[in-house]
Amino acid sequence: MSAMSQKLQKLLAEPRFAGIYHLPHSDRKALKQATQALRYGWLQADLEGLREIAPALAKLGGDLRLPDWYGANYDALADCLTDLAWNDAPGYVLLVAGADALHAHDETAFATLNEVFAQVVDHWREAGVPFWVFYDLRADGLATLPTLAAG
Repeated sequence: MSAMSQKLQKLLAEPRFAGIYHLPHSDRKALKQATQALRYGWLQADLEGLREIAPALAKLGGDLRLPDWYGANYDALADCLTDLAWNDAPGYVLLVAGADALHAHDETAFATLNEVFAQVVDHWREAGVPFWVFYDLRADGLATLPTLAAG
């Protein structure tokens, strides 16, 4: 395991730091290794090229293998991610790749999606379970998302 993976593993084990972060693309492999070492649930979605929220929510459902009852809307996403009985783990890491087009085309939908993710993070934090959301996006234009600093 790389030194970065080890640093990330220590950080990911702390529920109080869980939140929504920008992840430099170069740290993607280390993040996955740290997640696996902790036996956390790894959730990954690729929203490449999607400019509107409806197809993005549908893609999230498919990529995350959400239950059949998932309704491809914000409420259903929150419901599925706060009841992970179908993916039981001591913690969770969600990597959302390729959301650049959604962020650029519909900032309101992107902000609402992040409000849903923030509610999910808070839900799990109250239960003492780390739930992390990482965006693998270009760093420009993401001043509202902190970059994870494992160093």
